Amino acid sequence: MNTAYLLIGGNLGNRPAYLQKARELIGQFCGNIVLSSAIYETAAWGITDQPAFYNQALAVETDLSPEKLMQELLRIEESMGRKRTVKMGPRVIDLDILLIDGFVLSTPLLTLPHPALPLRKFALLPLAEIAPALLHPLSGRSVQQLLEECTDILDVQKKSIGAN
Repeated sequence: MNTAYLLIGGNLGNRPAYLQKARELIGQFCGNIVLSSAIYETAAWGITDQPAFYNQALAVETDLSPEKLMQELLRIEESMGRKRTVKMGPRVIDLDILLIDGFVLSTPLLTLPHPALPLRKFALLPLAEIAPALLHPLSGRSVQQLLEECTDILDVQKKSIGAN
């Protein structure tokens, strides 16, 4: 059994409802969600002329291999209507694996840990809420340390909507 740390998010439609549906499908097809952060709102990163994103970090206990988990997440995205037309463009749902225990992996499908994690406050802030002491397997730094060192200036705000 592994613990996978995911970031789920989206910026189209009813964002809270899409996150809720994603949590339900992850619980059904990927494993038991043992921790979930609050929902955070962040201005779009990359292509900035689009609606703000809602993001949430999850810790999922799973028996799936890292690549099988990624395949399931991609299938869930597709089932929820995700269309991959523009890289970093608007989307109803985005499901990313940030870390899985101490796995270091690089395949055509998946790179672990997520290579951009140390650079993205919108991922580090919710992850630090649920796993501040979790160590990044390449840098040896905790998620909290990575957050404190992160130079990303995007505004990330915790939302007061029901998240769990």
